[in-house]
Amino acid sequence: MIRTALLISVIVSTSAMLSCSARRSEPIVGPLSLSPEIVEGRKIFMDHCHQCHPSGEAGLGPALNNKPLPAFAIRTQVRYGFGAMPAFGEDEISETELDALLAYLKALRRHG
Repeated sequence: MIRTALLISVIVSTSAMLSCSARRSEPIVGPLSLSPEIVEGRKIFMDHCHQCHPSGEAGLGPALNNKPLPAFAIRTQVRYGFGAMPAFGEDEISETELDALLAYLKALRRHG
């Protein structure tokens, strides 16, 4: 009886957590403003990040659009990796490109 109640509790909790993912596939506030830096950041994102974070949503990696992480935390994550995420050195993403990537991610968060 206790096992059944525990199992039901785990199933309900897991279902609730999975159903609360961020809705990001359709823009809520209109089109994304495309400054040259945002365009460059989008290109960097598509080249290096999109495979695991499609359009900033959860895929192989977690969603990025709903994470209000400060820029230094994202920069550290990109440079040093964590868990399954690989590290991207300056030979893969330069400091200028990383700045553009951060601007793009910030724009994605504001966008939706």
